[in-house]
Amino acid sequence: MEDKTVEDKTVWSGRPRPLSGETETLQMPETEHENEALQVNRKYGLLSRLRSYFIFDPLIWLYTVVFGLTSIPFGFFDKDGRILHGFARAWSKLILKTIFSPVRVVGLEKIDTSRTHVYAVNHASALDIPVLYASLPFQFRIVHKKELLSYPVIGWHLKRSGQVCVDQQNPARSVGQIKSVVRTLKNGMPLVIFPEGGRTANGRIQPFLDGAFFMAIKAGVDIVPIALVGTYELLPMDTFHIKCRPLEMRVGDPISTQGLTLRNLESLSLKVQKEIEALYQLATQEVS
Repeated sequence: MEDKTVEDKTVWSGRPRPLSGETETLQMPETEHENEALQVNRKYGLLSRLRSYFIFDPLIWLYTVVFGLTSIPFGFFDKDGRILHGFARAWSKLILKTIFSPVRVVGLEKIDTSRTHVYAVNHASALDIPVLYASLPFQFRIVHKKELLSYPVIGWHLKRSGQVCVDQQNPARSVGQIKSVVRTLKNGMPLVIFPEGGRTANGRIQPFLDGAFFMAIKAGVDIVPIALVGTYELLPMDTFHIKCRPLEMRVGDPISTQGLTLRNLESLSLKVQKEIEALYQLATQEVS
């Protein structure tokens, strides 16, 4: 008999693999990067930094503390996380209005949101999560890193609202959580995943972890590719400088997992990545 436990552990222990064939990380020629950098520096100078450091950032922290503390009493009676999801959605909409960054959603009308899906999203910014909460008009749960649990208020909210913690430093310890998520998917709760395993440091879509799609195959649900465009420019890693700009969430066609096994993880991962890259490229070409 096949050892399912070993199988589950090995899926999540792999590191990001280099891309091959036609799938490549998104890049711009260096000259285009230099020209874009000059334009950004002119638009987002000293006044933009002061506005971000002394207005936007303190307000976002204030919203987080106020919404987090207010939600605590409700959390004790919220067995399925639906009330706390409402708090997160209101928090997200307030943040995006405060930083003058409206989100244009394209393609969501093609998705039957009454069905359960795994939504695979590129991850470029700490503000990706508010964009998702504000733009997806249904209940969902997010796979997040263990490190987020150490943040005051945020960590408590993640636990109480039923979000899924995956320990990327010790994937074997996450097997129980993963099996729980599969049950959640089968019971009808959609899931949002970031297949890159973390935020991109350079704005380019990074190689996907094959194991990110393990749960979709196990639960037999379709994967919906989503490209978030503009969030890296809005707030990249290692800075608190928020650069106000319009954003876009572009939704692709569902990708079926019916009939797939764990042997198909790599090909499925490549297919989803190519779809998200195509969505991202199409959006950026339309803007330019």
